[in-house]
Amino acid sequence: MTYTYASLTGVDAVILDYNGVIGVQPTLAQWQHLARLAGWPDTDLASLQHAFWKAREPYDAGQLSDLAYWAKVLGYHPGPRLLRELRTADTAMWTHIDPHVLDILYRARTAGLPMVLLSNAPAHLSNVLDATDWRRHLMDDALYSARLEVCKPDPAAYEHALAATGIADPGRVLFVDDRADNCRAARRLGLRTLHYTGSPSDLRTAFALTT
Repeated sequence: MTYTYASLTGVDAVILDYNGVIGVQPTLAQWQHLARLAGWPDTDLASLQHAFWKAREPYDAGQLSDLAYWAKVLGYHPGPRLLRELRTADTAMWTHIDPHVLDILYRARTAGLPMVLLSNAPAHLSNVLDATDWRRHLMDDALYSARLEVCKPDPAAYEHALAATGIADPGRVLFVDDRADNCRAARRLGLRTLHYTGSPSDLRTAFALTT
């Protein structure tokens, strides 16, 4: 007997976060490299990270250009060369993927599971992710905050993603994210959720895949 994915799981589609699920968190060496480019002492990474994240949501939402974002982080406007170096280093920090997660997603895709990517990401990173093989092979659609002009956990972000799945009933759609607040917002809209904490076996279980 041949089983469809939905008959095994009760889920007709999945909406996946990128960073913290498919993508892995930046390493200390990557933060240190960014700090050196920015002229920040390696011993004061916490201060850099505070400045980095303080302006990140409007940057991710497409409300700040690359120049405006880095001017807020640095406290001054970087020249064209430094701006390119900062953007390149920043993008590189978020483009390393977890091969174990990708393997599970490819297996789920082979089993017939439709997938939509929903990521808080600035414009340049969005373009880089769209050019990857896994994005083209796995995802029916990819929605990024910079293009939507709204970030999770704003309900509008989930509504766009749900529409992209083509599934009318949110209870038939699984949302996977590493942030608890994003999952809570999804549940309020009726989506099923998996708060992903770094264990690929949780994804395997959610997708009803055997080892």
